[in-house]
Amino acid sequence: MLRDLVLPRKLLAGLDVKLYQAPVWLHRTQGLPPEPASLAEILLGCGYLDSDALAGLVEGWRALFTVDRPDLVIADYAPTALLAARSLGLRSASAGPGFSMPPAMAALPPLNLHGALPPARLAAGETRLLASCNAVLVAHGAAPLAHGAELLLGEHPLLCTWPELDHYGRGGPGPWLGPNLPVGGGIAPDWPAGDGPRVFVYWPLGGEEQGACLAALLRQGCRVLCYSPALAAGKAPPLADPALRYARAPVALEEVFEDCALFVGQSGEGSVTRALLAGVPLLLMPHSAESFMLARRVRQLGAGINVAETAAPRDWDGMVGALLGQPRYRAAARDFAARYADFRPREQARMLAERFEALAAS
Repeated sequence: MLRDLVLPRKLLAGLDVKLYQAPVWLHRTQGLPPEPASLAEILLGCGYLDSDALAGLVEGWRALFTVDRPDLVIADYAPTALLAARSLGLRSASAGPGFSMPPAMAALPPLNLHGALPPARLAAGETRLLASCNAVLVAHGAAPLAHGAELLLGEHPLLCTWPELDHYGRGGPGPWLGPNLPVGGGIAPDWPAGDGPRVFVYWPLGGEEQGACLAALLRQGCRVLCYSPALAAGKAPPLADPALRYARAPVALEEVFEDCALFVGQSGEGSVTRALLAGVPLLLMPHSAESFMLARRVRQLGAGINVAETAAPRDWDGMVGALLGQPRYRAAARDFAARYADFRPREQARMLAERFEALAAS
């Protein structure tokens, strides 16, 4: 049951499974702050502000679950699916990175991107979220939620990250199951000719500062390979230079990071983790609360710079020069890579599958 039935087609090709459109929020919620304070406020903007609206989404999930009543509902950042499973008495599990797997048995933590947030605002968001959820659950004769985190965790949460990359900065023994990373895929990297340091740039989304960043990389003598879906689809590139090449399709990350001096990206979980596992320092330009929090963790790790935490106007040359010239950034990235040198994405995927199968059979 997928939010997007188009992009996953290649991934799921050949599997004998039925694909269903997941119920999605199609409306605009007015009156919420422009920058969410917590996951509660994010969800309030996605149909949870009003219990009647939420009930419509839950009914959609309940209808899907009655097509072939599952032994186990597994959610990847799908709180309404978990809410519907709870309303039907279905067993549930969740898997995902830190951002969508908040600490259990506690109020949803603040996102506090730019300083502390008023406790009253956080409490109000969680209270409103629980009121909508519990109104739906009570209407179906199900037990109410005590904390907003229950909405995202289900009965059996599997946290797929490591402490260094956990958005909420949790420590302790875990279990830390490591990230979900796709294996294989992408074209071989085709680097520009020359002797300068190789820099891979991956921008899934557009941004006003991308041209300035590329210009700084070129001034620092870098050979740049850039992949952007918009540019690959025909949008005019911000710069043209013999030392700058635009990839025509997604690039195989495992190959591109084998001989790479720097990664520049928008702080997506997969690309950040791949770069760190290869010991490559990072210049990150986050575009959302989730990506900002991950970029902040990379900065705290000492393996990169979070551009969003720097003052405008940006010192692009200074940031690129520091990441390429100061050994501490690469040393921190290599220390991370050494700690997780034994990690194998295929083994992690197999382990998750075995856990889910055991839950479904028990």
